[in-house]
Amino acid sequence: MQSIKFGTDGWRAIIADDYTVANVLRVSEATAIWLRNQGGKKVVIGHDCRFGGEMFLQQAASVFASHGIQALVAKNFVSTPMVSFGVVKTGSDLGIVITASHNPPSYNGFKLKSSFGGPTIPSDIAAVESLIPDNEISPSINFENAIEQGLVSYVELEKMYIDHIKGNFDLVAIQQSGLKMAYDGMYGAGQNVIKTLFANSLLLHCEYNPSFMGQAPEPIHRNLLQLSNAIRSSSAYAFGLANDGDADRIGMYDSDGNFVDSHHLLLLLLLYLHKYKGLSGEVIITFSVTDKMKKLAEIFGLPCTTTKIGFKYIAEIMITRDVLVGGEESGGLAVKGHIPERDGIWVGLMIMEFMAKTGKSLKELIQEVYDLVGPFATDRYDLHITETKKSEVISACQQKLYQKFGTYPVVQTENLDGFKFYFDADRWVMIRPSGTEPVLRVYSQAPNHAEAIEILEQTKEAILA
Repeated sequence: MQSIKFGTDGWRAIIADDYTVANVLRVSEATAIWLRNQGGKKVVIGHDCRFGGEMFLQQAASVFASHGIQALVAKNFVSTPMVSFGVVKTGSDLGIVITASHNPPSYNGFKLKSSFGGPTIPSDIAAVESLIPDNEISPSINFENAIEQGLVSYVELEKMYIDHIKGNFDLVAIQQSGLKMAYDGMYGAGQNVIKTLFANSLLLHCEYNPSFMGQAPEPIHRNLLQLSNAIRSSSAYAFGLANDGDADRIGMYDSDGNFVDSHHLLLLLLLYLHKYKGLSGEVIITFSVTDKMKKLAEIFGLPCTTTKIGFKYIAEIMITRDVLVGGEESGGLAVKGHIPERDGIWVGLMIMEFMAKTGKSLKELIQEVYDLVGPFATDRYDLHITETKKSEVISACQQKLYQKFGTYPVVQTENLDGFKFYFDADRWVMIRPSGTEPVLRVYSQAPNHAEAIEILEQTKEAILA
């Protein structure tokens, strides 16, 4: 049988190709053995809106039941943060989410969540991976019998999560502010939360549709044009919010329908939590995040650490140190006072509360950030190229063959996780192969968006020549 490897954030594969019942059983078997060896006795399992989610969940639960491990399972689709919070709330030893997050609809996946309510640390994931059997697995007990024997039971993860929101946000202030949201659920697992808490919002793609209408549910601008246009065509909406397939990532728009990326959202979170709420702690960012975060942390006198790409590296720090804000470029952000997990809904509500409490628009709050660290813009190209070409580009980066990209000479290089080429204090480009998809990612930063695109274009031309 084929070998199964966990990527940056879990195991993901194409449904009916490598992502099959047989392989889900193999991964579940390894996870159950590892958990039992750790003395674990209880696991929480949930699935998002992808095809076959309930079926794969039931197969996984049967494996854990076969090992005498109690499985608490969600009856309907849930977000990844709901599972992570559910692990903490129920005192469970592990969480499993059947999800491929933002990947195209042909994919499904298998994420592991630790007892602290965040991604399982890399060393534990490696241990699970090493236990995946080569042979097929047949559980000794099926799902229905496991329920009858009390080894599997249903749990209301979504209700737990909504109650948690009600206890931690000033929803009255938000409602009285009159702020109206345009929300794009991207056919994902966050849709019911917004329907429940903000029923008067404009709701786009908030139906169950495992095909996602053929669109990868990643909350980036090119996938959210309908949301952007809806805001642009009406003065009714103060902001736009979007979440990915399992609602752990976020995208936002200002009242003009302009995309607000994760770099800006991280800066806004740091501004709100430190300057306005008086909280302190470390700032943790991944390698592809803007250096403006380091600058704002320095202005506030807060330590800032850069990690490899992958939220698991942030979570690993959050469980042992006092972290105020942590996040990555791809829309995964986390804050103090919540679980050490990226949570697109939680962060969206925090920005909404920031607006409600200050009476300032998203544009005004971003300008407040610019007044401190200077204006900037970022963008990213995902280049679908052959593995051969990708290897050639990475090899050239490793050999330091790129001394300039078009008209931009390189003055400094960093290679913590990928290759970041600095042109000056405000301009850089970064090249890195994706850890979850067959693409080469190219990121850029410049003082304005037009130049950020120009840097990407010149870099693309240089590396594909």
